[in-house]
Amino acid sequence: MEVKDLHVSFGDKAVLSRFSLTLPDRGITALSGPSGCGKTTLLRVMAGLESGGGTVSLPGRAALLFQEDRLLPWLTAEQNIAAVLPRALRSEAGRFLALTELEEEGGVYPGELSGGMGRRLSLARALALGREVLLLDEPFTGVDLPRASRILDRIRALEVPVVLTSHEPGILALCDAVFSLDGPPLRLISP
Repeated sequence: MEVKDLHVSFGDKAVLSRFSLTLPDRGITALSGPSGCGKTTLLRVMAGLESGGGTVSLPGRAALLFQEDRLLPWLTAEQNIAAVLPRALRSEAGRFLALTELEEEGGVYPGELSGGMGRRLSLARALALGREVLLLDEPFTGVDLPRASRILDRIRALEVPVVLTSHEPGILALCDAVFSLDGPPLRLISP
């Protein structure tokens, strides 16, 4: 996976300026850096949601887990997942609830979930998209480390490349590769 010569500005503020980076095409890769350095913007460009000048090369379509949960409050947890599945596969929503340890919460509405549970539901929905690349923006906010570790092991078993952002040392230690970043504009400090 590679991004090359990306440019993104918001007004006079350059967030990405001729930014290039090659990422592993397997395993779980973490992007770590201070808030506001440009990690989220990079993920949005990689997902095709933000125009970034330069080029992005991914081994297929990407699913993006936004930093905000973006759950549909009028649907139950299971219905939130079923909503992104093809009609013929909607009965498999429970599999994604189990992957994120929410199998007992299928009939619960998002407003009845804790913050960490809502985060895991959002992650389950992103996984249900069945894309070839997972871009996860702070996927474990509010999730305890042992549970995050188990979920990461299950995601790793899906054998799709994952790029996630995190500030948490415990989460970073669970990843296969960590890239330290700073900015803005975003720049690589160490691979």
